[in-house]
Amino acid sequence: MAESKRQQQVGSLIKRHFSTVIMNEGPNILPGLLLTVTDVKMSSDLGLAKIYISVYGTDKKLDVIDQLESNNSLLRQQLAARIKRHVRRIPNINIYLDETLDEMYRLRSVFGQLHDQNLMGKEEE
Repeated sequence: MAESKRQQQVGSLIKRHFSTVIMNEGPNILPGLLLTVTDVKMSSDLGLAKIYISVYGTDKKLDVIDQLESNNSLLRQQLAARIKRHVRRIPNINIYLDETLDEMYRLRSVFGQLHDQNLMGKEEE
């Protein structure tokens, strides 16, 4: 089901402000890593924000997500301070790993290997 306009607006607001929270709090929680908020999906009642994050600088990406989740209340509190004037209630947040870029690089590598081995078939003109 497609998100409503309000879900998209609140998701965009949270994405923008949670990015700032991560920029400010991230080095304290996870020094030396680059974290990027890639997407936010809101529940239909706007009570839950699913926040997707890309992680750079480590192979233990799920450990990073676990560390963020263990600091969930701090991150939500920092987010609340930023968005409280824009929303009626502060949503709960769940943090997920966004593996889109990793998958893209993996597929690019696979296609490169297939191309190098001439297994890609004939190119259309």
